[in-house]
Amino acid sequence: MKGTTGPGAYALGKLGEDNIFYIFYIGRSDNDLAGRLQQHVTEHYPQFMHAFYTSTKLAFEKECHLYHDFSPTDNKIHPARPYREKWSCPVCSIFD
Repeated sequence: MKGTTGPGAYALGKLGEDNIFYIFYIGRSDNDLAGRLQQHVTEHYPQFMHAFYTSTKLAFEKECHLYHDFSPTDNKIHPARPYREKWSCPVCSIFD
C-alpha cells in the first residue's frame, strides 16, 4: 500500500454483481491505516475502500459520516472519539 502510515478511514465489504460496493463495516486509524486494515485480514470481507487524511480529526469525521450514511451491519456502536479528544460527531449529538 502506497503511503502506508497516517490517519485514515475505511469501509469493508464486497462488490456485488450489480457493481455496487456493499459496506458491512466502517473503521478508522488515527496513525497507521495500513496496520489497522491488516488486523481485518482474517475476517470475511473480500474488498475494502480507504482514504488517508491529513489529521486524525478529519479521519474521525469521515468515519462518522460513513457510519451515518451507510449504517453498516457489522458496526455495533457509534465510532469512538480518539482518546482524550472532546470532538463532536459532525452528524449527531451522541457526544453532547
